[in-house]
Amino acid sequence: MSAALELHRIGHAYFGQSVLNSIDLQIAPGEVVALVGPSGSGKSTLAHIAAGLVEPREGRVTPGYARHAMIFQEPRLLPWATAAQNIGFALRRAKLPRRLRPARVAEAARLAELEPQDLAKYPVELSGGMRQRVAIARALAVRPDFIFFDEPFTALDVALKRRMQDLVIAAAEEAQFAALFITHDLVEALRIAHRIAVLDLRGRGIAGLRILPGDPGARDEATTFALRQRFLTEDPLFRHIHDVDERRRP
Repeated sequence: MSAALELHRIGHAYFGQSVLNSIDLQIAPGEVVALVGPSGSGKSTLAHIAAGLVEPREGRVTPGYARHAMIFQEPRLLPWATAAQNIGFALRRAKLPRRLRPARVAEAARLAELEPQDLAKYPVELSGGMRQRVAIARALAVRPDFIFFDEPFTALDVALKRRMQDLVIAAAEEAQFAALFITHDLVEALRIAHRIAVLDLRGRGIAGLRILPGDPGARDEATTFALRQRFLTEDPLFRHIHDVDERRRP
């Protein structure tokens, strides 16, 4: 089976300073891989390169998917458009016939757990969590087989973040997309992913990978907590994931 995404020896630099070097990573169809690493190690830069938003200095990105979407830290909604119109904007860009768009918007809204009354509201009328739901629905509307998540829940409180994680787990199971999920939160990675990839402290390759037991939606709180404790206290791969280097560009 061919990979949904393959990164081969990706390297990048800003203003002559190397931020990524020799990054190799493969993601299988239907697999969610969480990428963790110290702040400033280049996680978001790698996601933007993989999604085609940034040209790498060296290396090769080989997409094996038909269509991808991306969800950012900020919802990036059009303020003058309703939630339904924001979701439908992605369908316009995908050139889906107009007559098919309402059903596709409704399908995406259901996956993002949006109610019909939410769709008529403008972004200013929605909470932060609801705006992020609209952003997720916008991504799902094009029926991607790959989604890039660039720390989408960082600004949310713990309870809301958990609900958003559950939404992603359920949507991935139903829609069967593969994903690269960037996060600095190890618990989030343990809840959402099939595998965790740890980026080197200085962006010098993938330091290591860990396959997680069971499916994302099947891990209970006790399992997640036990895995977190084991990784942080016993696994040297995770020793530096909470380090911060503010001098490096993310």
